[in-house]
Amino acid sequence: LDPAGFEAQSGGRLLINVHIPDEGSLPGTALDLPYNEVAARAAELPADKTTPLAIYCMSGNMSAIAGRELLALGYTDVVELDGGMQAWRASGRTLVPAAS
Repeated sequence: LDPAGFEAQSGGRLLINVHIPDEGSLPGTALDLPYNEVAARAAELPADKTTPLAIYCMSGNMSAIAGRELLALGYTDVVELDGGMQAWRASGRTLVPAAS
C-alpha cells in the first residue's frame, strides 16, 4: 500500500518494523522484528494467525521478504508499506528517530 493507504489501513493492526539496522520507525510501531528472523522469532508474533499485521522497512525490500515469510507461517491478513520509510517520509509523514 502507498503511505496514505497504509496509514488508513494500519489502525487496529499490529505494526511491525522489519528493517535492520534500526534507522527509526513509524509512530505506533508495536514490534521490531528483523526481516531475516521472522521464522526464528515467530513466538513473538500473535498466536492467532488471523491477527491483522502491518509491516514496513526502509525501502520495501526487507518487508517484501518478511511478508512472504509471514504468509508461509500462516498469517492471513498482512499489509505492507510500498516504498517503506523512505516513501513515508517523502509523503510528508514523520518518523520516530532511531534509538541512540
